[in-house]
Amino acid sequence: MTAVRAAGVTVGYRPGRPVLTDVSVTATGGRMLAVTGPSGAGKTTLLRTLAGLLRPADGSVTVDGEALRDRDHAVSRRVVLVPQDYGLAASLTAGENLFVVLVGNGWPPGDARRDTAAALAQLGLAEQAGQLVEELSGGQQQRTAVARGLALRGDVLLADEVTSELDAAARQRVLELLRGEADRGAAVVFATHDPEAAAVCDAELRLVDGRQRV
Repeated sequence: MTAVRAAGVTVGYRPGRPVLTDVSVTATGGRMLAVTGPSGAGKTTLLRTLAGLLRPADGSVTVDGEALRDRDHAVSRRVVLVPQDYGLAASLTAGENLFVVLVGNGWPPGDARRDTAAALAQLGLAEQAGQLVEELSGGQQQRTAVARGLALRGDVLLADEVTSELDAAARQRVLELLRGEADRGAAVVFATHDPEAAAVCDAELRLVDGRQRV
């Protein structure tokens, strides 16, 4: 099964101002890893680094032992990121946001339509498929972003605070779906403020001020 590993990574957005310092963690297929810590601890920065969006100043990120070069390389290695800001196109419908990404990742149009409908339905969004993203509530937008990430069926799924806008029932459904991704063999990394959500994961990495804590 796929494994993504950060080894001694130090990462910042400006030279000499690290957000993460000497962080090491491995996420393996079939398991859910919670990344926890207060706001500003570096959770999002770690997921962006694992996704190939940020390059460490020190240390390395590998997928199955192969050094990750950039985001395009991460996509080719089937690393999927569900970002905290959702990353949706407001001028497209919920369904179009999924369909376009699936086709861009090689799905035949017919398969993309089928998988778009299935992914939205399992998040309770079948009736919102034709609505513009800008017309959706915050929770509906968050579920649309999760649906897109699930539809891509990555080997690594990085989910950044994907339950923060959800009610209890929707939150439970998303956690079940993340567990389902792990059960099919994906390595799931879930950044969360929610200790109850973290408790359903198989392991936990806690960050404080950009450093890992036991």
